[in-house]
Amino acid sequence: MEWIQNPWPWYVSGPLIALVMFVLLFVGKQFGMSSNLRTACSIGGAGQVSDFFKFDWKKERWNLIVVLGAAIGGFLASNFMSDNTVEINPEISEKLETYGIKSSGEAYLPTEIFSNESLSDPKIILILIVGGFLVGFGARYAGGCTSGHAISGLSNLQLPSLIAVIGFFIGGLVMINFIYPLIF
Repeated sequence: MEWIQNPWPWYVSGPLIALVMFVLLFVGKQFGMSSNLRTACSIGGAGQVSDFFKFDWKKERWNLIVVLGAAIGGFLASNFMSDNTVEINPEISEKLETYGIKSSGEAYLPTEIFSNESLSDPKIILILIVGGFLVGFGARYAGGCTSGHAISGLSNLQLPSLIAVIGFFIGGLVMINFIYPLIF
């Protein structure tokens, strides 16, 4: 059962991702997680409020299974296929400690931000709300999320996806190196 505890090597997971993308291309579908939120909002009746949500969501309901699979897969992986140890480069842990993050290596998400206790801090709540809004706005403005552009768009050789992925990386680098230290 050791294979369950270790990440799959690139030469297994990479071709599996490529196979899934080939099948999706073959049947004329595109992969992305943010489009599922649009589908869920449309199912919930958001089309009555905004034209953006007026579309035939029944054609996209197959993609909701991707979200369900991600949730089930994440649960199975974290509870049955992992010992839940987080290996972080010691230099990164030291850098995070300068920001007040002392839980690196102990949790997948920093408990200083994502624990139940931290949710009573108005500053943390504001950061999470603003961050969520910016991620949602960015995904809509870019025409998709990181998974849609990086996996589906790049496999389709779409130039806008390449530009979006480069922008995602630059934005991440700017955030963690310049903005995050100012916030914390």
